[in-house]
Amino acid sequence: MTEVGRSDGGTLGQRQGGARGVHLRATLSFLILAALSLSDCPTVRPSDLHAQSTRRLDALLDAEPFRHSIWGIALVDERGRLLYGRNADRMMIPASNTKLVVTAVAAALLPPDFTVNTSIYGTGPVVDGVLRGDLVLYGRGDPAFGVRCYAIDTMAPGACERDPAAPLRRLVDALRAKGIRSVDGALVGDGSYFETTTVHPAWDWFDTFWWYAAPVSGLTLNDNSVDIKWAPGPAIGSPATMSIWPDYHGFRFENRTRTVEAEGETDIGDRIWRHPGTWDAWAEGTVALGHRGGTDYFAVPDPNLFAARALRSLLAEAGISVTGETRATTDSLAYAHARTTAPLAEVRSRPLRDWIFPILNTSQNLYAEILLKQLGKQFGKAGSWQEGIRVERRFLIDSVGVDSAQFAVFDGSGLAAENLVSPLAFTQILRFMRRHPRFQTFIAGMPQSGKRGSLRTRFVGTPLEGRVLAKTGSISRVNTLSGYIDAPDGRRLTFSVQANHHIAGGRAALARIDSIVVEMGRR
Repeated sequence: MTEVGRSDGGTLGQRQGGARGVHLRATLSFLILAALSLSDCPTVRPSDLHAQSTRRLDALLDAEPFRHSIWGIALVDERGRLLYGRNADRMMIPASNTKLVVTAVAAALLPPDFTVNTSIYGTGPVVDGVLRGDLVLYGRGDPAFGVRCYAIDTMAPGACERDPAAPLRRLVDALRAKGIRSVDGALVGDGSYFETTTVHPAWDWFDTFWWYAAPVSGLTLNDNSVDIKWAPGPAIGSPATMSIWPDYHGFRFENRTRTVEAEGETDIGDRIWRHPGTWDAWAEGTVALGHRGGTDYFAVPDPNLFAARALRSLLAEAGISVTGETRATTDSLAYAHARTTAPLAEVRSRPLRDWIFPILNTSQNLYAEILLKQLGKQFGKAGSWQEGIRVERRFLIDSVGVDSAQFAVFDGSGLAAENLVSPLAFTQILRFMRRHPRFQTFIAGMPQSGKRGSLRTRFVGTPLEGRVLAKTGSISRVNTLSGYIDAPDGRRLTFSVQANHHIAGGRAALARIDSIVVEMGRR
């Protein structure tokens, strides 16, 4: 799966346990330092040093267990000269490095303070505190209805959001301030700002059950997913204890799990299902007695209905009744007339720079896909994947100068294995952004080695601790890293390292990539 962060908990692997994170950190540091110690050499002339560095890089790429894998490498200096390359102009599967494309294009085209509004409209008049018509919740692609932090300093005022429904609560407060006490009609979640297709056709079917491949719509809430917590039951043979949050989820959930002896297998986390397109879900499998349990993040099939149900729940808490049904629509004409009237309530999103931060720092997929559709909406013909990609393509060719034969993107997050980008194309994009007036919007979210984000445990104890700013990426048999090296001698290098078609496993791939980047920093 694409390695992404949920609720700023780091990558998927980091969230699975602190002990394993510590072990991984120690393992990576040992392997990198071992590579460095083996490559120590006497003082030599610069030309000899470069030759020896090239040999060491070649040895790292060709050694087992990566001898039969495909490497794509590009390292360029401040002037764009290629210092080292292997398959530098060949198309590679970039995984989450794809996010560099959508964030770079968005940072360059949209102002840092770009925002959208989420609005509530009525289809009738308000008479004596009663709305005589439907209440319509209309989203314009605000991804930040969720639990998340938007800065490295999580203690900074406003840096974090702890309540996914906080913007909805502000909408409800505004309705109450207008004196609205009841709605004599339906409550509708209108997600028609974007295209009606909410699940990318290139995504794996199994992935679409989970939050990292949640549907993409004009309305978003809690990453368009729910938190399913599970733990052993009270005795062997009893079902596991399970709960779903938020409470307004709407799932019809069946618990088919079983608690087994302490030394038994625990596999619930891989066996939560739903019938495609429905709210009918169930859990299978077993959990060992004494197991600490876990939390899985399960995608909702209809984010527009999910948001509408949440709003209805909050309205009830505030004493505002709704007599009609709760439903959703993606028909852009259904409530077009209502949108010509003044909204009953409205909230403004966080600015663009806060959208970009979780896309790069913790590799959040949904934000990337929403941003791609937003590019299509703002600069193309529609809020769709197709139009967003068209905008990206024209920008990369016309503004950045990337060869059109060196990239082909299909989504914003990198979840689709059909994405292809050459290492040289990534270095061009990264160098273009480093010179761009809006570079700060882009770089503020980039993970930094040894700091909060997806590079928190990497390059620690090496000469590049704190000196690598780069985006990670991983899907099955693919690991990538592209970004900047602030070398100890003051040089600023740009690089892309992509390992494709390997069977070594993620831990070994990360260690090898980090050793390669450390060697690049010595070059």
